[in-house]
Amino acid sequence: MKQTLLVFLLLAIVIITKAQPPSGYYNTASGKTGAQLKTALYNIIKGHTVISYDNLYNAYKTTDDKPDGSVWDMYSNCSFSYNVSSDRCGSYNSECDCFNREHSVPQSWFGSASPMVSEMFHVYPTDGKVNGMRSNYPFGEVTNPSSTSGNGSKLGPCSAPGYTSTVFEPIDEYKGDFARTYFYMATRYENIISTWHSASNTAEAVFQANTFPVFENWVVNMFLKWNTNDPVSQKEIDRNNTIYTSFQKNRNPYIDHPEYANLVWGLNTGVSDEYSRVTLQVYPNPVSEICTVTLPADFNQQNTVFTVYSSTGMPVFAPATVTGGKAVLNLENAPPGFYLVRLANGSNHMIHQARIIKK
Repeated sequence: MKQTLLVFLLLAIVIITKAQPPSGYYNTASGKTGAQLKTALYNIIKGHTVISYDNLYNAYKTTDDKPDGSVWDMYSNCSFSYNVSSDRCGSYNSECDCFNREHSVPQSWFGSASPMVSEMFHVYPTDGKVNGMRSNYPFGEVTNPSSTSGNGSKLGPCSAPGYTSTVFEPIDEYKGDFARTYFYMATRYENIISTWHSASNTAEAVFQANTFPVFENWVVNMFLKWNTNDPVSQKEIDRNNTIYTSFQKNRNPYIDHPEYANLVWGLNTGVSDEYSRVTLQVYPNPVSEICTVTLPADFNQQNTVFTVYSSTGMPVFAPATVTGGKAVLNLENAPPGFYLVRLANGSNHMIHQARIIKK
């Protein structure tokens, strides 16, 4: 029994170790949120080593291999071999005929330009037939599918709030993978992504013409949900590490730190860039139980909405009392850590944020 427990603990240590980025890799992103955090991450991961599009098939042998040595395809349950040339498309008629290279962000959205066309963090091996079915439709959620793949991926009208046209829905097991892929692409290509929305109607449905928040609100809301509901898997951790060590020499921050997604986008969902944001005064800070937030003089105190978020971007229950231009927050039941408080009037015409440390 003791020996079994020891083996389990050693395996756990190995898994935890593999999940860790190199020491200090994200130091320059520490303490930042929103657009500033995304830009800090961009500066960390930009300038990666670019591999050729043709070399992706060879790279997949180590980045996308299942334990049994077959191709890890997130669109189907087909069993493909890296070592059988006929398993690579070519032509296909049916699902499981062959696999090819799927641009999860369709390459037509960025004009098939380099380095995006061979960017390993978004180009995956997938069944050719299902890849064709997905086409260049956005990812979304489907209640009434017109087509369904062998593993349950669906094509059909979008049922996620905010969009009704055709979308492709991956299965639940991989939704977080694709959400973190898109967060990576919005970050790694911050310098050029503002132009992608004009490529087509489908691109315009996903992207805005800016560097932040980049995505349309319905996309942000859906991807944040997917990021939470489908946590980082060992598959993603292994793939992230292999791409870093053997190929591109950069990492996907949202795999290493999935909480970054909420810290970048979670506090800004539904709020356009024209809205004002100021840093509020908080005292005492750090706080043990009760702290006071000084409200701006022009803030509508009669219709104030408070939301407190944990460092992972999840809402936290913290009662607030507004009197005399100040808000008193009760963090007695919140565990020690880093928190953000968001204040808005009822129509969201003003946004104000404060950073709080709970001792």
